[in-house]
Amino acid sequence: MRVAIVHYWLIGMRGGEQVLEAICRLYPAADIFTLFYDPSAVSPYLRSRNIKASYLNPLRRFHRSLLPAMPLALESFDLRGYDLIISSESGPAKGVLTPSTARHICYCHTPMRYLWELYPDYRNDFAGLAGRMLMAPFASWLRTWDYASAARVDAFAANSWNVRRRIWKVWRRRSRVVPPPVNVESFYYAAPQDYFLMVSEMVPYKRLDYAVDSFRRSGRRLKIVGTGPELASLRKLAGPNIEFCGRVNDAELRELFAHCQAFVMPGEEDFGITMVEAMASGKPVIALGRGGAKELVRDGCGILYPEHTHDELEAALARFDRCADSFRPLLLTTRAAEFSPGLFERRFRTAAAGQWDTREQEIRNLAVV
Repeated sequence: MRVAIVHYWLIGMRGGEQVLEAICRLYPAADIFTLFYDPSAVSPYLRSRNIKASYLNPLRRFHRSLLPAMPLALESFDLRGYDLIISSESGPAKGVLTPSTARHICYCHTPMRYLWELYPDYRNDFAGLAGRMLMAPFASWLRTWDYASAARVDAFAANSWNVRRRIWKVWRRRSRVVPPPVNVESFYYAAPQDYFLMVSEMVPYKRLDYAVDSFRRSGRRLKIVGTGPELASLRKLAGPNIEFCGRVNDAELRELFAHCQAFVMPGEEDFGITMVEAMASGKPVIALGRGGAKELVRDGCGILYPEHTHDELEAALARFDRCADSFRPLLLTTRAAEFSPGLFERRFRTAAAGQWDTREQEIRNLAVV
């Protein structure tokens, strides 16, 4: 069986790329197709694979501005001769054209946020009325294409129940929940030190701003791992009690998780791999009670708060102060073990081989009629 894996772009190693790597290990002979590819920005394992980038790749430095050109670039991939196509989606990757004899499975991290869930935020980020007016018709056309391209997929897998609901809302397609893999066994517990931890890309929808301001006001120590376009503005909000660690290697990240008092998640996540990593380190999670956090942070694994405001976060931190000794590292690590790579492999293989999506059955029924 010839397998092709389509990933939106390979210009960094975030949660989506970690899932891609896990899928590639299941299909070691698969070819990888992507819109943009920077070999220096991905893991050695991914670099060792046969990766085919689109004709847009020379412009990868401007990839965020090339969204209107992405559908045509995806449709230019020649996938003839493949028996199984797996698209890894939080961009437009599912829009590839596949042979009628091939099975197309889409592992969806989320439908494109900038077209659906967070469209008003992204539209308002455009400078001036002219920019917003220019974006509107492009976004409307892309939403139409995005909805239509969902019909090209035979079966959907969602990374969480949260994303499963979005898939139904946006595309009216059923999906099976297959949580992403987390290398939980590589994390460890250590005695907590006097700091809280955040690990995040520094972009607006992650909502780090109010959390940084809240910690500055309270004087609690906070360490933040990650970089992004919001770094400069977050530094201006911060005080001397807040440390920006930038990008760290895997060993340094595990040590930061191991010694923190708790992990803070101030924004809504589709799933939340970093929350699982914190629990694998035996540390509780203090999170906004939306999205993936509502699925992960339960049964004594942390504290949820309802709104992304200073007062609600401070109230959650005060609750943590009162009950910090009640959190049990063994319970937290046991919860994290539910997302091990071995379980992901079994769940994904079941999804890839199963007949659990109704679309194929509907086609068969029509053929019989």
